Amino acid sequence: MSHYIIDVKTPAHKEAQLVKSEYSLSNYGLKNLHNVYWNLPREALYEEIIFRGEGHVTHMGAVCVDTGKHTARAANDKFVVREADSEGNVWWGEYNRPFAVEKFNATFQRLQGFLQGRDLFVRDCYAGADPNYRLPVRIITEFAWHSLFSANMFIDAKTNDELRKFVPDFTVIAVPSFQASPEIDGTNSPTCILLNFDQRLCIIGNSGYGGEIKKAIFTVLNYLLPLQDILTMHCSANVGKDGDSALFFGLSGTGKTTLSADPNRGLIGDDEHGWSDEGIFNFEGGCYAKVIALSPTAEPQIYACTQKFGTVLENVVYDRVTRRLDLDDETLTENTRCAYPLEYIDNAVPEKMAGHPKNIIMLTCDASGVMPPIARLTPEQAMYHFISGYTSKVAGTEIGLSAEPEQTFSACFGAPFMVHHPARYAEMLKHKMLKHEVTCWLVNTGWTGGPYGIGKRMSIHHTRKLLNDALAGNLLKVDFRKDPIFGFEVPRQCEGVPEKVLRPRETWEDPRAYDEKYIQLAQLFIENFKKFASGCPKEVVAAGPKLP
Repeated sequence: MSHYIIDVKTPAHKEAQLVKSEYSLSNYGLKNLHNVYWNLPREALYEEIIFRGEGHVTHMGAVCVDTGKHTARAANDKFVVREADSEGNVWWGEYNRPFAVEKFNATFQRLQGFLQGRDLFVRDCYAGADPNYRLPVRIITEFAWHSLFSANMFIDAKTNDELRKFVPDFTVIAVPSFQASPEIDGTNSPTCILLNFDQRLCIIGNSGYGGEIKKAIFTVLNYLLPLQDILTMHCSANVGKDGDSALFFGLSGTGKTTLSADPNRGLIGDDEHGWSDEGIFNFEGGCYAKVIALSPTAEPQIYACTQKFGTVLENVVYDRVTRRLDLDDETLTENTRCAYPLEYIDNAVPEKMAGHPKNIIMLTCDASGVMPPIARLTPEQAMYHFISGYTSKVAGTEIGLSAEPEQTFSACFGAPFMVHHPARYAEMLKHKMLKHEVTCWLVNTGWTGGPYGIGKRMSIHHTRKLLNDALAGNLLKVDFRKDPIFGFEVPRQCEGVPEKVLRPRETWEDPRAYDEKYIQLAQLFIENFKKFASGCPKEVVAAGPKLP
């Protein structure tokens, strides 16, 4: 709905201003707006979503939306404004592309004009569960469903009074119908994600994908918190009954969300965390899970969330008559998603915080099928694998990926969101690991018995068994063998897991083909690490694979 000729009263018209902050939108130069809907409850947002034709209610009450042209992150369209403060702190390059202050101001000015006469939704909330380090954020959106998405993903204010006095420390303005002009604005395409740390503002244009809002805030925290000596991590986290927490690092598709949703452990969060001197804390109030081919038996907790009121489903196909979901249908995208509040998971930890971790799990999805299902790392090896961030990208999470997995390295298991140099995060990780005596494990959730196309995916039951034994401390009591190339230690046995699985070479029909692939993978690691070697201590470089 753009400029209005007839003033249509929408369902939430009367409550639009009831919890309006005194810090108004005129502070951003947003004027002559039509209606602004402030901090609506989920029920009112549902009414607006349906009224505006933004989505549909599916079986059991989740709302399903189509994100439009973008069904994944537009990684090549993200820019960081280069100004005095960011100049010396940012790891400029492929992921943090510099953007001129003047260009940002000009784009923002056009956006201010573009929004005149339109409706907007405002969500005032927090990023960071620890009250000592939380960031007050404001999400201003064109779509009602983006406001519901933000309500699920971030942490709510506790009272209406708190909302009325709310002053944001960072603001995201997400307007899918606004297009940048590459010729005028200097963007790569009409899509833009522009981050300005000085003005504490992010503009998202021409993308309806909810993940852009979530990851914009994560990128902001990755910049601000390390300056306060808090390690920011692209990881999930859970905690055992004895208070022993664990971190799970891994890129999208490696099993971070699935493996941390363990019915025997409390879930702290599934994607983004901070590690302070007091312990770990979730940045978010919700989960953003991939739901393609989700199994009610293997992942009952997440599956149940796809059928709950308040959940936002992105690009999920459903039957128009029965409204039942078809989670196996990837017609719109392989990257189908659902966003839901953390408390929808039965064993979620309400505080979203825990003490220092006892174990760190680094997940890799090895498409070459040569990595062992689990290996123990020394602190130096942990740094090496953290900076390397090896996995295989599985289709769907980024635009332009084919069906075949693509071997890749992503520093800190989340390079697109890391704003400082990877060595800065790695040094903080090592320091915390040594200080709190943490054991680090490398877990392969990829292929076994051969590469993609020949072998098969690692059994989730075997992965869970190995993980459970690692977290319980049982795996520390068995014999280990030292891997001849990577140098890490692989357990020789684990009850419930065939010994052959722990020796990947024996799962291949042709052991020589295995050796060849393993050496190729080691070469990839060595080649990739060259770009970090100069900024790393010698012992970290030496912790990498050694070719025979």
